[in-house]
Amino acid sequence: MSKKWVILGGGGSFGIHTAFWLLDHADPKKVIGVGRNPLRPGPFSLDVEKRKGFEYHARHVTHELDLLLEMLDKERPEIIVNYAAQGEGAVSWKNSWRFFETNSMALAKLVEELMKRDYLERFIHIGTSEMYGSVDTPATEDTPIKPSSPYAASKVAFDMYLMSVSKFLKFPMNVIRPSNAYCPGQLLHRVIPKAVLLGLKGEKLPLHGGGRAEKSYIHARDLGRAIQLVAEKAPLGTIYNAGPAEPTSIRRVVELTAEALNIPFEQLCEVTGDRLGQDGRYWLDSSAIKRDVGWEPEIGWDEGLAEMVAWGRKYFDEIKDLPTDYVMRA
Repeated sequence: MSKKWVILGGGGSFGIHTAFWLLDHADPKKVIGVGRNPLRPGPFSLDVEKRKGFEYHARHVTHELDLLLEMLDKERPEIIVNYAAQGEGAVSWKNSWRFFETNSMALAKLVEELMKRDYLERFIHIGTSEMYGSVDTPATEDTPIKPSSPYAASKVAFDMYLMSVSKFLKFPMNVIRPSNAYCPGQLLHRVIPKAVLLGLKGEKLPLHGGGRAEKSYIHARDLGRAIQLVAEKAPLGTIYNAGPAEPTSIRRVVELTAEALNIPFEQLCEVTGDRLGQDGRYWLDSSAIKRDVGWEPEIGWDEGLAEMVAWGRKYFDEIKDLPTDYVMRA
């Protein structure tokens, strides 16, 4: 049966790609994006607001919970997907309370209100693989939690909250803990869009620690497909990792980006020191989500990076002078 979907954090690139995926594949009644700001310009919104069946509302989950709930009660969505978070673990050592304010407190307040509503059939929370910390073997959903930043700790807190209200109060939730996602429209402080932009500009990317750290990457469209499959097939209350079989070093990601740009690796980057709290390897065992709903990533590096370069070329004039540093916001 056709459902109405709400995507919290729907102004971010991953929320936007999830909206595109659902519009194209899930036969929704409507897909509603909700973000703290109006939609960004074309390079980052990808003109999602022009798609039939999509609408967007600017509501801040931390500071405008009353307005958000008014909108939800009017629309009565069967499925809510939550990307809303204060992100970026590397900067969470400063003003770390902000990460708990949004990622733990605001979302717990929201869920407590949602438990009073009769229309919600499923709440799908997008967690993080960073809560497992650096691992030597693929982390399963039962691997001990070892967050390596205040950001990761704040995400852990809400996961634990959801597990408790699911078990004892029957709140209809699932958690997906994805590996690092990337996609056209991603903000420019992230390594792949930043590398694409700097490569197109003829400038060099700082490669922290020589890029030794290994992370697992998926395209945001693969994550959108995981969300749809979990919504349609997964037992309520289950938690799933979602990532590729093998991690990739940051150096290798930059090498592949240089190949996609058709420039030498040495022309694209320069080696710098390690970041505080830089994990050695993020690596997920995603066998549970494959077993239960049939998901595994489908978009490889060649296809994904070709899309990133095409995006960078298409919007180059609009993004070439934008800053590439992360800016903390409420």
